[in-house]
Amino acid sequence: MSALRDALRGALALSGDGDAGLFGPHSRLAFTDLAHRTGLGPARAGLEGRCVLLRTKAQIGGAQALVELDGLASRIVLCPPDLAAEHLPGVVERAGIEAVVTDDQALALPGLPVFELAAPSQDAGEPSSQTRTTQWLMFTSGTTGAPKMVIHTLAGLTGAIAPRRPDAEPIVWGTFYDIRRYGGLQILLRALCWGSSMVLSDAHEPTGAFMARLAAAGVTHQSGTPSHWRWALMNPELRLISPRYVRLSGEIADQAVLDSLKAFFPTAAVGHAYASTEAGVGFEVTDGLEGFPASFLDAGGGVEMKVEDGSLRIRSSRAASGYAGHDLALLDADGFVDTGDMVERRGERFYFAGRRGGVINVGGLKVHPEEVEAVLNRHPMVRMSLVRARRNPITGALVAADVVLSDEALGQDERALKADILAACRAALPAHKAPANLKFVQSLPVTAGGKLDRQHA
Repeated sequence: MSALRDALRGALALSGDGDAGLFGPHSRLAFTDLAHRTGLGPARAGLEGRCVLLRTKAQIGGAQALVELDGLASRIVLCPPDLAAEHLPGVVERAGIEAVVTDDQALALPGLPVFELAAPSQDAGEPSSQTRTTQWLMFTSGTTGAPKMVIHTLAGLTGAIAPRRPDAEPIVWGTFYDIRRYGGLQILLRALCWGSSMVLSDAHEPTGAFMARLAAAGVTHQSGTPSHWRWALMNPELRLISPRYVRLSGEIADQAVLDSLKAFFPTAAVGHAYASTEAGVGFEVTDGLEGFPASFLDAGGGVEMKVEDGSLRIRSSRAASGYAGHDLALLDADGFVDTGDMVERRGERFYFAGRRGGVINVGGLKVHPEEVEAVLNRHPMVRMSLVRARRNPITGALVAADVVLSDEALGQDERALKADILAACRAALPAHKAPANLKFVQSLPVTAGGKLDRQHA
């Protein structure tokens, strides 16, 4: 009954790769087993047509359950690993959850039947001629309090994935993302729809150990947020891998991180994609430059874009249809998603300024933290930075910055280095945008989704 399983079967028939599969830190799931067997067994009958909460300890179990439940359940609620237990009752109510699928024997939710997921062992049956359209509910990131859930379909989630060609080169995907978040799910779906192996990350695994697993699997395509990549560039084990393609998404990809990756992987194609949980996959930029060409607004291809009041708006079949259990409108009257990402046109290119809700107000003048970070990150001694507001009794707020230095800064005079970085900021930015306070730190807070954690900075 699963359209996703049928797509995997078709991809395996084209690739002929009997060794392809998902590789976790402690286990492996062969695509041949995932395509032809089930780990739910008789429980499948009790899940048909129901709204199912999917909460797993391991990413590999989550991936298996998605294939098992698509076309079987009416709704799949894909629970991220960091969702607080206190939010579960509200999620159950808003989504209308009727059952739980898990690989955690200890998980119990009052009043709900819990179905345990086992390794695929029983025949999953033949491909179906008629498939139920399952709704996929995903949690938004970057929110405080009770999280929101957006409603997708598999067709929308895979709308940006081209069909596999019979002569396509073998691919091994790797990602720093968790597949239970939108960015990681996009990579998982690419792997499944192409029958391409994928190396899954683990939040508790040292970066060096993950790099070693990527190298052992022969990773060819690696994805992550710019923050993921900045941390990876600080790790000497990154030299273990030599991907053909490096992908960034989830945050603004500034020129500094794009240039650093191109210098580190000179033979790789480096691209950054624009996508969000609400708007879906918008576009990919492959020319090595930050921002995107203004011609993208008229490019078509199933994605319409416009800029209104400085905010990028997107209309496409890849976007979510709404929020589960909320009266909030996701689409405007014309069917566009207001992404809240502010852009500025300079010449024939648009550049991302930052999030509309993240503006720092300095005496009535607006400052996007991301535009200051882009200047800081250009300094050769800076690896990454995080800009935040610092209260001030006169202006209301001032710009403050935490900076992680690159290895090249080791042993340098910190006072002189700080002065040099601040001078570079003052030369490139209006006075109100230049940091009034700069602090060197060993690390920066990052969310479970791999983005700079601006709420807890």
